[in-house]
Amino acid sequence: MVKLNVIYTRTGDKGETGLGDGSRRAKNDARVAAMGDVDETNCAIGLALIAVGDRSDAADVAIEPMLKRIQNDLFDLGADLCLPRQADEKPGAVLRVAPSQVQAIEHAIDALNARLHPLRSFVLPGGTAAAAALHHARAVCRRAERAMVALAAIEGEEVGDAALAYVNRLSDYLFVAARAANDFGMADVLWAPGANQGENE
Repeated sequence: MVKLNVIYTRTGDKGETGLGDGSRRAKNDARVAAMGDVDETNCAIGLALIAVGDRSDAADVAIEPMLKRIQNDLFDLGADLCLPRQADEKPGAVLRVAPSQVQAIEHAIDALNARLHPLRSFVLPGGTAAAAALHHARAVCRRAERAMVALAAIEGEEVGDAALAYVNRLSDYLFVAARAANDFGMADVLWAPGANQGENE
């Protein structure tokens, strides 16, 4: 059971924060930055949920319940990142992102993708409000992925394979969900390469 009775502790007033193992890190540390980007992804998904919830067909395409599941998963991911891995860590001893969570996103991608109109060009982040919000969440998610990859590249730091796969697959899901929110791709706004060149000549 998580209990948060005190909101401010003053322990971070000098630019440090605590990790799950009790160690202290600067707030601009690579691990803390990755955790922050995952949190921002979750916030972006929260905003996308509001837009998706305004759609009458949201239940039909099952985006809303999947996004709620993903929000919970992202807290699991944050907990995973918050506790640096130990060489002698026993499987199941601490909360880590599991391969089954990655597989659940893959199944959701496949279900939506089977109903999407074929792509004819790259998709611009627009169309319906829900699609635009989902595209924004996708872009924030890609930033979180870059931060996690950067963390994993630092000597002495480690990020689990499932955690990296999860955030990579999540951005794919948000892309297909955005297309589903655009009438399964029929209302996608497509990129027209060079369309505005030479307009004033």
